[in-house]
Amino acid sequence: MSTIGSGYDLSTTTFSPDGRVFQVEYAGKAVDNSGTAIAVKCKDGIVFAVEKMVKSKMLVEGSNRRIYSAASHVGMAFAGFEADARQLVNRARSECEGYKNNYGMAIPGNVLNERMAAFMHLFTVYWTVRPFGSAALMGVKGRDGYELYLLEPNGDAFRYFATAIGKAKMAAKTELEKLKLEELSAEEALFEVAKIIHGVHDDEKDKEFELELSWICDQTDGKHQMVPKEMRDEISARAKAAGEEEDEEEDEEEDEE
Repeated sequence: MSTIGSGYDLSTTTFSPDGRVFQVEYAGKAVDNSGTAIAVKCKDGIVFAVEKMVKSKMLVEGSNRRIYSAASHVGMAFAGFEADARQLVNRARSECEGYKNNYGMAIPGNVLNERMAAFMHLFTVYWTVRPFGSAALMGVKGRDGYELYLLEPNGDAFRYFATAIGKAKMAAKTELEKLKLEELSAEEALFEVAKIIHGVHDDEKDKEFELELSWICDQTDGKHQMVPKEMRDEISARAKAAGEEEDEEEDEEEDEE
């Protein structure tokens, strides 16, 4: 059975003989080729960190953001095509506003998660459209606390304690599993995710990057906000120094062996 080419990748409505939809898989590759994005649910909130590649030295700092607020209680971080990400956040904002107008209350995390997943799945079942080349990490402050979700291009949606998307997601997930999330405060978690982003970034192969940090936690009164620039720069510098120190210690241990 042919698993590549042969016309099976021309439409999202066509399955290959072994049951694959290649355009959906291509959308996943677009996400995997993007800068890494991390989200962590800690004891008092959720923090986001994104490795945003700087495409040109002439770009103004803060351009082409990858972290957005869909509502005051909803934050979203993306990996993949930036234009597709903007369409997804616009849809999320529409869902949040529509629910508030209809029911007079903020949309619950599980409802927004299901609606966004259904919307993304719709773009995988019609031949006139293509799947979104973007995946989203979504943090929500609900009545029962903080909730973290992952939305994938094929319409799959999962709830996590911590996860990562993008080109270095496997290495990032390995580091996330080492964290004691229930003991971390949001401020401590910001340092940890910043250190992971610096650790998984390949200085030799990758372009320079801009670190984006945001949080939705008790410290922000349950509202999603970007971390202030001064605080972000201080955390980034500490995280980079800590990572380099750990690398030096590992090199010394290897030399001794």
